[in-house]
Amino acid sequence: MARFRKLIVLPVITALAISAMPPSVSHGENRYVGSDACNDCHPTEYKNFITYAKKSKSFLGIQKMKKDLTEKEMKNCYSCHTTGYGKPGGFESPEKTPHLKGAGCEVCHGPGGIHVKSMSRRDIKTRIGIKDCEVCHIAERVSAFRYKPMVHGGAH
Repeated sequence: MARFRKLIVLPVITALAISAMPPSVSHGENRYVGSDACNDCHPTEYKNFITYAKKSKSFLGIQKMKKDLTEKEMKNCYSCHTTGYGKPGGFESPEKTPHLKGAGCEVCHGPGGIHVKSMSRRDIKTRIGIKDCEVCHIAERVSAFRYKPMVHGGAH
C-alpha cells in the first residue's frame, strides 16, 4: 500500500512582504512588519482599511501639527499615530521605519512578523474588542477630537 504525504498549499509570500520583515523576525522575535505585508493574504481587509479607516492615515495629523509641537510632544503622539512606537521592532522615525507610519493593522492585531511567516491564526490577535480601542481612544482624546471609536475602524 502506497503512503501519500498530505500536501498543504499555502499562499506565496511576495518579495514585498519579505522585504518588509525586519531581519530579527527570522530569529523568532515577533516584530512589526507594516500593513503592506498584510495585503498579500488579506487584500479585501487591507483595501478597506486603507480606504476607510482614518487611523491608516493618522501620521498626517502629526505632520500637520509638527510646526506647533516640540520634539517631546511629537513623540507623545507617536504611541497612537504610528505602529509599535516604543516596542521592539516598532516605529522609530519616518526615516528609519517609514512602513510603520500611521496606525496600521498591527496596532489592533499585534506584531505580524511571526504570523506573516507561519500564516497561522494562532500567531496574530484575531479577536478585537473595545478595550483594544481604549488604549488610544481614551475619554479625553475622544472628547477633544470628537472621535467615536469603532471596534474595526471600517476595516473589516
